[in-house]
Amino acid sequence: MSYGPILNPPVPFSHHFHSGVNDGTLVIINGFIQPPADRLAVNFQCGPAEHDDIAFHFNVRFDEGAVVWNTMERNNWGKEERKHELPLRKGENFEMRILVTNHDYKVSVNRQHFLEYHHRIPLHRVNTLTVKGAMTLQSVEIQGQGQGFPVQPGFPVQPGFPVQPGFPVQPAFPPQPGYAPQQFPPSAECNPAPFNPGLFPAANYAVPYETNIYGGLFPNKVIVIRGAVGTHKPKRFHVNLKFGGGIAFHFNPRFDEHTIVRNSYLKNSWGKEERQMPSSGMCFASGQNFVIEIVCEHQHFKVNVNGNHICNFNHRVPSLQQIDTLQIDGDVVLQHVQV
Repeated sequence: MSYGPILNPPVPFSHHFHSGVNDGTLVIINGFIQPPADRLAVNFQCGPAEHDDIAFHFNVRFDEGAVVWNTMERNNWGKEERKHELPLRKGENFEMRILVTNHDYKVSVNRQHFLEYHHRIPLHRVNTLTVKGAMTLQSVEIQGQGQGFPVQPGFPVQPGFPVQPGFPVQPAFPPQPGYAPQQFPPSAECNPAPFNPGLFPAANYAVPYETNIYGGLFPNKVIVIRGAVGTHKPKRFHVNLKFGGGIAFHFNPRFDEHTIVRNSYLKNSWGKEERQMPSSGMCFASGQNFVIEIVCEHQHFKVNVNGNHICNFNHRVPSLQQIDTLQIDGDVVLQHVQV
């Protein structure tokens, strides 16, 4: 569960993962590197004490011009891994994101992927985050802890989407022009295995879901959405990439029409729909898991579903950086979002 960011905490910083760490836990650290800094470290530990085991030690060494990562177990350091490249600069702000998966820790700095580190200590032993060094912390946020996520602020519900219990209906966008339902052959290649609730951790994001895309979009930026289609006669769900003037990209699987609609909402009106389907057909189905990757490229958004390329959508707004909000709503169980 995310309880919101911890603002302006002191350094050294220590935080207990109240419900442990699991697949999908995301730590977001925003701060400022003080000019005298020689080294700083972020640790995923098996206890709060200095000599407790460290499952993942991320250590930026300005004095060596390198980043070192390692594991300490029973007061002994393991085999060191390092990169002679500094993703942080003295006297500058930074954003660091550490995504925990069942296989590794994935670290990005200022929205650029930096490293992956495979587990040497089981995740169930990790219970503490520590941050040390010559820096000022502006915020630390931990997403993916505990049972469920707090309700996100509501956003407009499109016509044809079922209203989720407990969520107020906001003013809806004007309806898009109707089209006759299209039929497509089923595809075993595109459709993943049937939904198994046991495959998902207990924590799910609340739907409707909304989050900021800090810094906006840019070429090679990837948004990852993992979840499952609802099991009770799903009709539709949508993913919106928004900016102040509307929706730059609307991705809308429609089970009631057996198609996926792509569009934009600019100057208070919907644009021309795109409905061309991949040769594999409709790649979403009731109760099935999915992983959606939206890759921002120079000319278009590229959408992959479960590793298969589904469609491209040419940009209709002049500036990618103004696209600063991700919204998700509809008949989905939302497990993890990475922006």
